[in-house]
Amino acid sequence: MTSHEIRRHFLDFFRSKQHLIVPSAPLVAKNDPTLMFNNSGMAQFKDFFLGNGTPPSKRVADTQKCLRVSGKHNDLEDVGFDTYHHTMFEMLGNWSFGDYFKKEAITWAWELLTDVYQLPKDRLYVSVFQGDDKDNVPFDQEAFDLWKPIVGEDRIIYGNKKDNFWEMGDTGPCGPCSEIHVDLRSAEEIAEKSGKELVNADHPQVVEIWNLVFMQFNRKADGSLEPLPARHVDTGMGFERLCMAIQRKKSNYDTDVFSGTIRVIEELSGLSYGGTMEKPDVAMRVIADHIRAVSFAIADGLVPSNAKAGYVIRRILRRAIRYGYSYLSLTEPFMTKLVPTLAMQFADVFPELNAQRDFVATVIREEEIAFLRTLGSGLGRLDQIIGQLTTDGKNEIPGETVFELNDTFGFPADLTALIAREKGLTIDEAGFQKALQEQKARSRKDAQSSAGDWVELAELDNKVEFVGYDQPEAYAQIVKYRKIQNKQGTQVQVVLDKTPFYAESGGQIGDTGTLELFAGSDQIGTLTVTDTKKENDLVIHLVQDVAGIDDLLTEADSVYAIINTERRGLTSSNHTATHLLHSALREVLGSHVAQKGSYVGPDALRFDFSHFSKVTDEQLAQIERIVNEKIREDIKLDEKRNVPIEDAKALGATALFGEKYGDFVRVITFDPNYSVELCGGTHVPATGHIGLFKFTGEGSVSTGVRRIEAKTSAGAEALVNEQMAIVTELKDLLKAPKDVVKAVQTLLEERSALQKQVEALQNEKVQQLKNQLLEKVETAGPGHARLVERVDVPSADALKQLAYDLKAKIDNLAVVLGADINGKPQLAVMLPDSLIQDRKLNAGQVVKELAKNIKGGGGGQPFFATAGGSDLSGLDAALAQGKELLG
Repeated sequence: MTSHEIRRHFLDFFRSKQHLIVPSAPLVAKNDPTLMFNNSGMAQFKDFFLGNGTPPSKRVADTQKCLRVSGKHNDLEDVGFDTYHHTMFEMLGNWSFGDYFKKEAITWAWELLTDVYQLPKDRLYVSVFQGDDKDNVPFDQEAFDLWKPIVGEDRIIYGNKKDNFWEMGDTGPCGPCSEIHVDLRSAEEIAEKSGKELVNADHPQVVEIWNLVFMQFNRKADGSLEPLPARHVDTGMGFERLCMAIQRKKSNYDTDVFSGTIRVIEELSGLSYGGTMEKPDVAMRVIADHIRAVSFAIADGLVPSNAKAGYVIRRILRRAIRYGYSYLSLTEPFMTKLVPTLAMQFADVFPELNAQRDFVATVIREEEIAFLRTLGSGLGRLDQIIGQLTTDGKNEIPGETVFELNDTFGFPADLTALIAREKGLTIDEAGFQKALQEQKARSRKDAQSSAGDWVELAELDNKVEFVGYDQPEAYAQIVKYRKIQNKQGTQVQVVLDKTPFYAESGGQIGDTGTLELFAGSDQIGTLTVTDTKKENDLVIHLVQDVAGIDDLLTEADSVYAIINTERRGLTSSNHTATHLLHSALREVLGSHVAQKGSYVGPDALRFDFSHFSKVTDEQLAQIERIVNEKIREDIKLDEKRNVPIEDAKALGATALFGEKYGDFVRVITFDPNYSVELCGGTHVPATGHIGLFKFTGEGSVSTGVRRIEAKTSAGAEALVNEQMAIVTELKDLLKAPKDVVKAVQTLLEERSALQKQVEALQNEKVQQLKNQLLEKVETAGPGHARLVERVDVPSADALKQLAYDLKAKIDNLAVVLGADINGKPQLAVMLPDSLIQDRKLNAGQVVKELAKNIKGGGGGQPFFATAGGSDLSGLDAALAQGKELLG
């Protein structure tokens, strides 16, 4: 059975059990501050478990793209070294939201595995939760009683809290689970030792394939458990492991999920994959795994960068490149060549990659080119370090240096250790781990935050009703609130049953404003809303913590929510402008342009888009002209809500890769022949309200992604006024010339001519000084001459040139020059080969020693080095010490 058939059988099976089949959410988690990536099948359904939204069906099934490379769930360092860990993987799952429970989940799981997939029953084991006294949760007798007639008591394992109690996080829905494990060993191995003894023992051939989670409880902030009002089922089956079991393989990498990619790697490297623990085989597994994670992340709208999720993707990509470079001799870009094979393999289940494969391949190629350069630099730096250690008679690379290579050049400690071993050295592993843990501790401290339990004040029948498209103010009820602690101190999150406040989403920042609290007809207080965020489908108003806020929120039976309309209006102008800009970019640059991110606030707009070269000044002028033409046309907003997604696509609406859209969407149109987009943000009623659009910047964000920044409305007007004021001031300074540009050009030309005259005079002075210094050269030790002098030169460059000119005139000359340059002491040291070889002197070390006299530092090459300092009074002492050292 092929992997395509295995996946199809799963979805068909649960479709026959009245489950709605839903698409995978993007890899990058949106509107969920607790997650960077979707790391489990249940992530996109979290709101339904929390009761913050209504699922599209009480029974759902899917295959979800997951990524586990950060935070609590991080499998990155295991990938390649075993047969079953991955960064990106598929999680097959079936879900019940308050519908069926343990009986159906267990019997259907057994039916699918043994009847449909024909897995041998005598190779399967199951586990049930043994209970936990601390949490006061008893043994899962119900699951045990259901499993016993199916598998027999001898195939049931009692699992502890670590293995058989699943939790979403420190707080939230949780419950006991029942795992299904498969024994893939040979009959001979099974005869020697029962598979039951190897369950949860990290045996590569006795692995968990399915976890049936029974959501029964809610974990509160104080650690206690309370029963959920409705019980749910959340199951997750690792697709790759399932394929290994059904296809009777010993490794996930031997299945057809990976074999096509590995064949291409074999062709590129000229090596054969053997499935061993030898480095070339490990490298092929790493590359085959990592190309999936990187490709799908880019297809879902993420690009490699130096921050947050983008940094994680860059790290994964660089790890794969390192393995290919070091163990497969792949010194040219190779990851990009794997994308077409991957795109075709998943075209029917995850079509977003095939739709963007050229863009994805180009982004990866540019990243590879850049990192291969860095890798070469890193190897050069490591050679320097090893050379210095060898010179100093040391045989261990310090842990801080290993960490620097890892952090700066992307060298993992194991690669540094391998290269060191080849040179007869070791690394300080303990020191490296200490530096690594210190960095992690700093990161944890920076990100540290905690939240209290929600104080429930009212029931939320459905998700929060957003009325902000139509009204800036609304009466509402407080549903719940909680206090959070973070770097900003104490803040209070308030949830209303309806709100005019737009929650930050799709690049548009959240609204600010006020909440007027009423008890009956009496106003009892006013709270300032500093921001509005979205956690999954829950709209959260961040308000300032004030004295007695708990009493105010508890006593209020109604709230009058009022947004800052001026701020909203400016933000809406910028948001509409991004739509006009997007269409103009596609018109001028080409249809390949796709939005890759944006910022829309009251102050400015920022728009990131796919494009592989700088946007020229002429193109920018043309784009700006088109946008302003559309503004002057005063095109009316055509807003359609609750449009079936297929109807929206038929209208030609532009959708963003990496966004998950529901069955019904909102379509924003400004001229059906110009701009039609799926969008949940706020907009002006007509383009004329924008007033004016002006670019403020264009540049590169990352490989294949450009960024345009601009201002509209009052911000654009202020920008133009500021630029006009500068022109007026220039005219005044230049005595009101008719042509300001020509007048400035004339001044620059005159300045350049004068600068050349000054340089010529300075050079003449330096040449005269050189001739004077040549007369002061004295014989020093055997085989070399010496010159130690304080000189008058205009710059550090002139001091350096003087040292080189002196060396060119006299063989074996050792030079120490000191100068006062604009009130700062400068030193230059030039040594002949005789002193470097015979006396083992090093100009870099000499200048560092001399620089102590001027409270400074410096360095350079063995034959020439410079230093600067802050204490001019120590310059003569430095020269005196230099004369002594060169004696």
